Amino acid sequence: MTAGTTGTSGASAELPELSELSELSELSELSELSEIPEFPFPGTSYRGPDPLFTRLRAERPVVRVRWTGGGHAWLITRHEDVRRVLDDTRFSRAASYAPEAPTFQGLFQAPPGMIVSLDPPDHTRLRRLAEQAFSRTRIEGMRPRVREVAVRLLDALDKKAADGGPVDLVEGFAAPLAMAVICELLGVPEQDRDQFLVWVRQFADVSGPEELAVEGREKLGAYIAGLVGGKMAAPADDVLSDLIAARDGEDRLSFEELVGLGYTLLGGGFDSAAGQISNFTLTLLAHHPEVWRRLGEHPEDVPRAVEELLRTVNLTGNDTSGMPRIATEDVTVAGVTIPAGDAVFLAFASANRDASVFPDPETADFGRADNPHLAFGHGIHHCLGAPLARVELAVALEELTARYPDARPAVPEPELLWRVGDVNHNLVSLPVHLRRSTS
Repeated sequence: MTAGTTGTSGASAELPELSELSELSELSELSELSEIPEFPFPGTSYRGPDPLFTRLRAERPVVRVRWTGGGHAWLITRHEDVRRVLDDTRFSRAASYAPEAPTFQGLFQAPPGMIVSLDPPDHTRLRRLAEQAFSRTRIEGMRPRVREVAVRLLDALDKKAADGGPVDLVEGFAAPLAMAVICELLGVPEQDRDQFLVWVRQFADVSGPEELAVEGREKLGAYIAGLVGGKMAAPADDVLSDLIAARDGEDRLSFEELVGLGYTLLGGGFDSAAGQISNFTLTLLAHHPEVWRRLGEHPEDVPRAVEELLRTVNLTGNDTSGMPRIATEDVTVAGVTIPAGDAVFLAFASANRDASVFPDPETADFGRADNPHLAFGHGIHHCLGAPLARVELAVALEELTARYPDARPAVPEPELLWRVGDVNHNLVSLPVHLRRSTS
C-alpha cells in the first residue's frame, strides 16, 4: 500500500487572484508559457479540477504548459475542443511511444500495444474484436452477480458495525467489490485475489521506485498470460473466454493482444471502479446527505445520479485523461496552432465543467437530464467497459443507500487519507458509521 496523506485530494484550493499567482501578470497574457503554473496544477481534488481551469476555459482554452520536472505540452480545456481532438486522427496515441516523443516525469503510461495506446487501423481491428465480449446481454447478465457480491460484502460489514463503531468502506466494500467484478471478468480464482490486488497497486504507483512498478507489471503480465493459456485450453463462462473466442472473419486476437486487454480491464475495471465507488459515497455523505436518503427511497433515480457524479467527481490526479497525444502535423485548435511533434493533454475534468454545455456547471444537479460528460472519453477510445462501470456504480449506490439511509462519515473530511502516487484520487480508507434501515 502506498503512503497516505491527509486531505490531499479532499479539498480544492480557492481560485487565487491573478496577482497572487507567482508568475502571472495580466489575464490577456495567460497563454505565455512562463506565466502559467507548472502542470499538473496543485489545486486538483476529487471534488473537481484546479480552479484555474475556469479562467483557462474562458480566456485561453488551448494553452502551453510546463510539466513539473521538465518538458512542455498543450492543455485542451473546453468540452468542444476536447471532443474535436478525440475525433481528430492527426492527434496520435501511438506516436507518444516513439523514441523522439516528449516524456513527462512521473506520468503513468499504459504499455505500448494496449488498445488505449493504439491508433487506427490497429485500434479499429482490436476494438472490433474486443467489443464482441462486451455485448449488452453479457453486461446486463452480470448485474445479478454484482448485486450478489455487494449484498454479501454489506452483510459482512453489518457484523463489523454491530458494536456501533465505524467501518472502512474502502477495505470492506469498494475495493473487494471492484476486485470481485474484474476477477469474474478474467476468471481469476478467489484464492488469488489478494495477491492480485497487491500487484495492481504496485503497478499503478507512480511515486515509488520504478523497479517496483516494473515488478508489479511483470508479475501481473505473467499471471494474466497464465490465465489466457488456461482459458484457451478450457474456456469458461467469462469475458476473457469470450475474447479468446471472438472472430472477425478469419481474424482473431493474438495471445499478446489478449494479455494486453487483460491489463486494460484491470486498469479501468478495478482501480477506477473502486476509487469512484468510494469517492461517490464520500461526496453524497459529506455534501449531499439529503440526496443519499432520497436515492435510498427512490432507486429509480440512481442511474441519473451516477451520471452527474461521473461528471462532477474528479477521478484523475492530474485533471486530464493522463494519456498524451502527439500532433502528427501542425493542427489549429481554437485558433491556436499546435506544432507537429508536440504533446497534447485533454482536461476531461475541465471539459465536464464547461458552462457552454452544462448549465450551472459547478452545481451537482442530480436530476440533470442532458449530461454529455466525458468521464468515459469520446470517439474511438470511448471506454470499452463503460456499460459495466455504470452497472457496478449503480448497484453499489442502490444497495448502500437503501440499507443505510442514516450513514455518516466517521471522521471530518480534512482528516481522510489519500493514496500518494496513485494515478487517480483514491482514498486509503473511508471510515463511516452505518445504521441499517429497519424498514
